[in-house]
Amino acid sequence: MFQQHQSRSTLGLMFSMAEVTFHATVRKVRKAHGNAVLSIILSIVQSILFIAFFYLMFAFTGMQGAAIRGNFMLYLMTGIFLYLTHIQTLRAVMTSDGPTSQMMQHAPMNTYVSIISAALSVLYTQTIAVMCILLLIHTVIEPISIHYWPGALKMYLLVWLLGLALGIIFMALKPWSPEAVNLISMIYMRANMIFSGKMFVANMLPSVMLPIFTWNPLFHIIDQIRGDVFVNYFPHVTNEVFPISMTLILLLIGLMLEFYTRKHASASWDARR
Repeated sequence: MFQQHQSRSTLGLMFSMAEVTFHATVRKVRKAHGNAVLSIILSIVQSILFIAFFYLMFAFTGMQGAAIRGNFMLYLMTGIFLYLTHIQTLRAVMTSDGPTSQMMQHAPMNTYVSIISAALSVLYTQTIAVMCILLLIHTVIEPISIHYWPGALKMYLLVWLLGLALGIIFMALKPWSPEAVNLISMIYMRANMIFSGKMFVANMLPSVMLPIFTWNPLFHIIDQIRGDVFVNYFPHVTNEVFPISMTLILLLIGLMLEFYTRKHASASWDARR
């Protein structure tokens, strides 16, 4: 008599899962700051500071001539913003609530909701941030023009999905060896400061140096989005097939590892995290 009635239909379960995911995403956005608007503003400020740092570095080192002919701010954003979105998504998913978290004691909550909400919170804040920054550049600095925006949007979502896939892998492996996973993830994030290719144009790399960078799906994505953003740039050494294939493979591996880890969950794990 006092039990709550829950719909067991497929459509009802989908709506219930979507509702839980929505509330979990809002919680993630407001986790660091009680005010969601402040959280978004801080994300915008962080991105602006990152872009300003690289702008000054390019200006002082005289590397602006190595950029693509066109809007230099767009050139910086296609590299820096994709890197930030990828790394922040990876970090958010990797540190999301696992199977032994207290949040999992609530009946509708599960690890998949935790993972998706963590990734969506980053996508939400980063999307608003990039729109605000582009509007600021367009109105204050100089008008901007994107050659093929559907392709650029596809690469933006792909770099987010790649961060989601890698974040699931690190999240699934973390309970087994927290220190090793933290070290590997830190090395990966630091290495991508160089190997992502955000500071140079892939077409200008000597052929002997290409194998150092072409292993990285993020390198392909950044180069491909520059081909979509700039009308006079055509990527020759990268392609879309490799990062898409790697993302799907990594996502499948991550889901399998997460399933195995969840089945062997132990309450003592939280004491080691």
